[in-house]
Amino acid sequence: MTVDKKYCSSSFLMYRTIVDRNKIFAEGVIPNISEIPQNRIPIHTSNELFETLKSKVEDFCRNHKTALCLSGGIDSAILAKFMPKGSVAYTFKYVVPGMLVTDETPQAAKYAKACGLKHRIIEIYWDDFENFAPVLMQHKGTPIHSIEVQIYKAALQAKEEGFDALIFGESADCLYGGMSNILSRDWTFGEFVDRYTFLKPYYVLKEYEMDLSPYKIYEKNGYLDVHAWNSHFFYKEGFNSYINACEFADMKFCSPYYETFLDVPLDLNRVRSGENKYLVREVFKKLYDNFEIPPKTPMPRPMNEWLKDWTGSVRDEFWPHCTDNMTGDQKWLVWSLERFLNLIEANNAN
Repeated sequence: MTVDKKYCSSSFLMYRTIVDRNKIFAEGVIPNISEIPQNRIPIHTSNELFETLKSKVEDFCRNHKTALCLSGGIDSAILAKFMPKGSVAYTFKYVVPGMLVTDETPQAAKYAKACGLKHRIIEIYWDDFENFAPVLMQHKGTPIHSIEVQIYKAALQAKEEGFDALIFGESADCLYGGMSNILSRDWTFGEFVDRYTFLKPYYVLKEYEMDLSPYKIYEKNGYLDVHAWNSHFFYKEGFNSYINACEFADMKFCSPYYETFLDVPLDLNRVRSGENKYLVREVFKKLYDNFEIPPKTPMPRPMNEWLKDWTGSVRDEFWPHCTDNMTGDQKWLVWSLERFLNLIEANNAN
């Protein structure tokens, strides 16, 4: 492996992962990144998806002491229907003094009640990010996605309560056409690079590298195959955040969607007409015929509020004032990268 801090820093800012597995931030700092699982189950219809999810949840609960992470969305709500009665379901709630934050707990509580589950709320504070981010970075060998902190906190609580496994609805969006904003139209290569790249490294780093190779893999006649991108590249980056947080807490990670793939062309007409994730929607309606499908919202993290007073990085590699006009999620990437680089230097000094 080659030490290349410039490449690794740039890659994290662009993609939240290190694309070239032969590059590392520092000697002995090896990224803990899993590859796409083998022997995934091909899915062609909503009936197949229904039966596969049901079987996966039942098998997992049979072999582990398992709890469910339940959001206000339909992906985990489907899995809740397959959990044994009396199982525990956890929902995250973000606590920001003086600010109203998107709260998924009321909707999740409705699902839990309909399924006969015990509903518990895990409150998330900024202090959790300060406390848990360094150890999660140490374990992963890279900076981290902000969702890893809350997943880790849930895993710690589940372990304390006697569980050894957590089930998530992770991967349904990227595998089954849930990323409706970027599936909404055809994107040229350049348009998609501009649209998707989380943070262009030249805004942050004095020395940077633009690795566009991931995009080029999915380019066809000047356009990006967005569904292929979602179901391969984005899918892998996403589930690694869950695996790292659970693994470090000694908690088994399970996502039944993650073990499947759509083996027929995605119907973009249905997605673009407002029926995103249509196979998952069909399964949901079979299980919750009296429920309305709620609007899709990303897992909320109030980074805009938490990082609004952060003055930005002071490291020499970073441009001064680079975070002045960034969103909270972009600031998190810089905050995470700076903390990770500081951590490497502290470890080397010891």
